[in-house]
Amino acid sequence: MIFSRIKPSLLKRTHQLLLNCRSVSTLSNLAQAFNTRQSQKLNLSFTREDVGLFGIPELTDYGGFYILQEKVNSEVDALLKEILSKDRKRKIVEIFDELSDCLCRVADMADFIRVAHPKAEYASTAEEACINLSGVVERLNTNIEIHKALKTVIENGDVVATDSLDQRVAELFIFDFEQSGIHLPEDKREKFVKLNENILFLGSHFMQGIHKPGSIKKSKLPENLRNCFGYDGDNITVTGLYSDHYSDTVREAAYRIFLQEDEHQESLLDGLLSARNQLAKLVGFPTYAHRAIRGTMMETPENVMQFLSTLGSRLSSKVDSDYAQILKLKQRHGGQGKGIYAWDPPYYTALGRQEFLNLHSQDIAPYFSLGACMDGLNNLFNNLYGVSLQRVDMAPGEVWTSDVHKLAVVDEQNNTLGYIYCDFFERSNKPNQDCHYTIQGGRQKSDGSYQLPMVVLQLNLPLPQSRVPSLLTPGMLENLFHEFGHAMHSMLGRTKYQHVTGTRCSTDFAEVPSVLMEFFVSDPRVLSTFAKHYKTGESLPSGVAEKLCKSKSLFSASDMQQQVLYSMLDQTYHGEYPLGKTTSQVLGELQNTFYGAPYVEGTSWQHKFGHLVGYGAKYYSYLLSRAVASSIWYKCFHKDPFNRAMGDKYRYKMLAHGGGKHPRELVEDMLNEKPTVEKLVDSLIHDIEINQQ
Repeated sequence: MIFSRIKPSLLKRTHQLLLNCRSVSTLSNLAQAFNTRQSQKLNLSFTREDVGLFGIPELTDYGGFYILQEKVNSEVDALLKEILSKDRKRKIVEIFDELSDCLCRVADMADFIRVAHPKAEYASTAEEACINLSGVVERLNTNIEIHKALKTVIENGDVVATDSLDQRVAELFIFDFEQSGIHLPEDKREKFVKLNENILFLGSHFMQGIHKPGSIKKSKLPENLRNCFGYDGDNITVTGLYSDHYSDTVREAAYRIFLQEDEHQESLLDGLLSARNQLAKLVGFPTYAHRAIRGTMMETPENVMQFLSTLGSRLSSKVDSDYAQILKLKQRHGGQGKGIYAWDPPYYTALGRQEFLNLHSQDIAPYFSLGACMDGLNNLFNNLYGVSLQRVDMAPGEVWTSDVHKLAVVDEQNNTLGYIYCDFFERSNKPNQDCHYTIQGGRQKSDGSYQLPMVVLQLNLPLPQSRVPSLLTPGMLENLFHEFGHAMHSMLGRTKYQHVTGTRCSTDFAEVPSVLMEFFVSDPRVLSTFAKHYKTGESLPSGVAEKLCKSKSLFSASDMQQQVLYSMLDQTYHGEYPLGKTTSQVLGELQNTFYGAPYVEGTSWQHKFGHLVGYGAKYYSYLLSRAVASSIWYKCFHKDPFNRAMGDKYRYKMLAHGGGKHPRELVEDMLNEKPTVEKLVDSLIHDIEINQQ
């Protein structure tokens, strides 16, 4: 969040008084640990040898990835023999899940190490392991014999008695098989493989182009604007939208140049949509959207479009109100033009939030040290679920960098439920993206013990300094709570099978726990439990906390309308193909119908929209997850965000099951009503109306 240069009013006197107070510390041991930079510890003990990354003994050295791959191959071969054995003694779904687990424990961990490890030899060897294990998975996905064995069990029953969970997980495995075209004749399977390879190629190259600067001849740009951008010979280059620039004309120029039509990107995008459509039809779906959405909460593209169109219609009057405020801001600050254009909302909504809050960022940040925020999370989880976050000392060689903290999630009976590795601080070459990585999924093992889940949360927070801890902006704070929503989904899941553990559920349900955490962190009652000045221990004034929370909801209708447009575009592109027109023509029609600012001729922002690759036909998932989270918040936690009875209900009715139940069933069990389109839309509109009041 950006803060203005406006002279602060609410905190000025309070802040000065606090700075004159003696330093006190009321933080817990957990908070103090996160507020202090860890020093690199040398292993000087002759008895404590390096245990290897994540405690995996093979990974005391990067060469251990080769050993792990050999072990996986050996274990896969043994499990394949067991699946096909006439004397099989175990449920086939148990063997499939063990097969999945042995691959995921190495592949998921390697996928994280390849992007996170600061040493090139570890990263490159991990990437090589990912590629090799992908080949193993591809061979399994095309193994006709094991597919036939699983299908026979689903249709005729197993040699061992099974239950409804066994049946669901077996059906999920068979669905994954058939998504890969295993049931097709050999010639069509070969075509499927080629199409899939082409989709990966086109998607990769499209993503490489989304950050490509826009360029225009210098002579085509007015002289007074040329010095605002970079030069490349006789060309002006624009590397972004300049959304925070005060000048309307600069933002307009940046928008038109950076988002100008790109023939190469258009070719890649159209090729991607064509290949996806062919692949979907090859495996029996009318469109790619039908293939992508099957098995989700929404089940069909028709349901998704009904949800989006209903939401768009219900938002209309509230968006008009937002745009009226934006226009007033624009006029008051001397903006050019009588209307609102595509380059206006990002700037003027940020300005409106700044003016409403009326504070400097340096006045708020001292109340949100990372340690204080961790105390807040710990307190919340303790109240809701009866679990605590306990810092664990790590063994030599367990982590990839010295700034990582390890947390055990412990229940009231002192049972450890799982482990969270907190890789929170920025460093050179670290991906600039906040992420949750599953390293090991939870599952019931054959000996009766439970394999504990293990995850990494990766953020990019400023490093603590000698006298100043890592201080979070409101945006960083929200991201911290969001990612812990994912982590607790993993920690509190107690699924029998790792194939459906924690976040391994449908895309349009996976974001529910993380978005729900955004509701908690936007409540002043929650903030008041931990927002304390890192020097004095004084609490953030209640009026400031309330204003900070309310500022987040300003212009929420227009923000949501933009998400509706993105989702509509994604659905349309992945619907009937060919489109019958260019992707830019489709964009223009949708933007002029579903968005408050008109389409700008000659621009093609879809050429910069990377989510079309990663979320193909599923971009609506964020809105749907927000609708479910909103329903849960207002029905269960709005009156009391620390309600233990509701926390237990949420834990055991939803989080515990992961993907082991259909998401619609989970939501219905939690809310005691069916999640219809109308009710889901109602929950989003209700949230906006509550905030507007």
